[in-house]
Amino acid sequence: MAAARPRADPPVRGRRPVSASRRRLAVLGSPIAHSLSPRLHAAAYAELGLDHEYGAIELTGDALPGFLDGLDASWRGLSLTMPLKRDVVPLLDDPHPLVVSTGVANTVVLDSGVRSGFNTDVHGIVAALADAGLTKARTAILLGAGATARSALAALQGLGVGRFTVAVRDPARADDLVAQALAAGVEVELTGLGGLDAHPTVDVVVSTLPNGVERVVELPMAVRTHAVVLDVAYDPWPTPLAVSVEAVGGRVAPGLAMLLHQAVAQVRVFAGFPVDVPLPGEARVEAAMRAAVGLPPRG
Repeated sequence: MAAARPRADPPVRGRRPVSASRRRLAVLGSPIAHSLSPRLHAAAYAELGLDHEYGAIELTGDALPGFLDGLDASWRGLSLTMPLKRDVVPLLDDPHPLVVSTGVANTVVLDSGVRSGFNTDVHGIVAALADAGLTKARTAILLGAGATARSALAALQGLGVGRFTVAVRDPARADDLVAQALAAGVEVELTGLGGLDAHPTVDVVVSTLPNGVERVVELPMAVRTHAVVLDVAYDPWPTPLAVSVEAVGGRVAPGLAMLLHQAVAQVRVFAGFPVDVPLPGEARVEAAMRAAVGLPPRG
């Protein structure tokens, strides 16, 4: 199957002429038209002076193997969003340890025919919560049990969370998440999305629900006023969950902050650096990425 040409947003400093050395990248998923990843990455590569073109391609899991097989040597990497973060894992040659432990990859680096997989969502969640003032926690509510929830569990465990309440539409679909939690040695209590009315306060809430689904979720007042709440959805913003928390003076970490920080880690590996090593001049690169999507400068 021939590789589809991505729809690329113009780079921040204007479109450069196509050259034989240009490396191609794209975000894959469905739906994908709303994605701000092309803006983030274009800003980063313009700031770094890299001849990378980054676009967006509508793709579902059944088409992923053929798409990967059809990529030529001009391709440097891929970002993956729903529903591909788990589908890509068996197609990788070299999964990073976080991919192995979570079963999720949102980043593929292509180098000499080798597909290396990374999970930068974990970094994105940790950094977004840090922006909101949370660097340690003991208890958490996790809304949803899909691929991003698995990254959230790993991120929150790294912050010290040892007890999770996981609220889901269908408990039967949470088996993999529960198995991950048990393997990590943390406690998990499953409940329905409507089962949080009398929940005691926690330190942090992460919603991985698609925008619209969370309308059925009502966090107790004590949770909304005490916990830091990260909603990974960002389009449209604010989400109903974010509105309900901000209405009572609670702290919200926006999904766009998570998107930014996971993209910074992606830029590291696409630029040839280790995923956990900051880029030279990374503060400058991050500032350009923030400006590209309307996030305020780092305080």
